[in-house]
Amino acid sequence: MRRYRPPAAKRSPYITAEGYAALDQELKQRWQQRSEVIKALTAAAAEGDRSENAEYIYRKKELREIDRRIRYLQKRLPELTIVTQQPANTSRVYFGAWVSVENQSGQEFCYRIVGLDELKGSPEYISVDSPLARALLGQASDNKITVPTPKGPAYYIITEIRYGAVPK
Repeated sequence: MRRYRPPAAKRSPYITAEGYAALDQELKQRWQQRSEVIKALTAAAAEGDRSENAEYIYRKKELREIDRRIRYLQKRLPELTIVTQQPANTSRVYFGAWVSVENQSGQEFCYRIVGLDELKGSPEYISVDSPLARALLGQASDNKITVPTPKGPAYYIITEIRYGAVPK
């Protein structure tokens, strides 16, 4: 009997054009990688006894992982909404914005608000669903925001909002 897991919370379907292009490129690479793994798997299977053939077992596992990722990308890509336009009011924080914030200690951080599927690309990227991004959305420069954390609320001041190129 399987353990019950409640359904995961619905993720935001937004993605930047760069993020979508990266996922689409990954899907194409996975298909190429899959054909190479299948050739190696066929060669390993031809060697004889499959139960003790480490190469065969490894390639089967690798093929399963590739197929899992391909299935995910084929399902996820059509669901995504590509955000290409800047908002009408660029003085406020919206999806795709680069936001510089300063914490209570005076340390400054710069983040870009992106979709969940883009996070592995850069440590400066934060998910639009994260508590910090939710607190930032709709705010203007010099606003003070409060972000709930497990250790208590954290306070930040928005120092700069930028769209487009990476800020320096």
